[in-house]
Amino acid sequence: MPRLQAINPDTATGKAKDLLEGIQSKLGFTPNLARTMANSPAVLQGYLNFAAALGKGTLTPKLREQIALIVGETNDCHYCRAAHTAIAKTVGLSEEVILDSRRGESTDSKVAAALEFSRKLVADRGWVSDEDVRKVRRAGYSDGDIAEIVASVALNMFTNYFNHVAETEVDFPPVPELAAA
Repeated sequence: MPRLQAINPDTATGKAKDLLEGIQSKLGFTPNLARTMANSPAVLQGYLNFAAALGKGTLTPKLREQIALIVGETNDCHYCRAAHTAIAKTVGLSEEVILDSRRGESTDSKVAAALEFSRKLVADRGWVSDEDVRKVRRAGYSDGDIAEIVASVALNMFTNYFNHVAETEVDFPPVPELAAA
């Protein structure tokens, strides 16, 4: 049962209505995450602006989704795991790559380095070592790329935590738990 209520787009007013209509127009539906964030239009606007800015960065949509998957998995966010599994499919990631990303694995060594760095950022609350930064840099990431990895992790941490507090109702197809290693 959600602890924060999702705003009904049909009865929303003011800035919340404008934002929700924009999301509906762009996506063809309005996810419960956005509907719940709309309780504070400032929160929803901030989330949308941050996501849009990262969408114009150097990381590919595939890598951004892979980062979202490892962050959601590490934080055990049921909503984000389901949402980003669905979104990952729309950017061309296969089921196998999605599952690997949730595990923090990739057959591409550069992607694997970004996923491991992302997992360490979450697990160590940002306190990564010099060697962790060297590893991601040796994999081929520039300082700007590393900054975007950190930002992508932060954006996904925000949505994970928001969903944990709100207990947002999952409105994407459910995904199974990963098998124990």
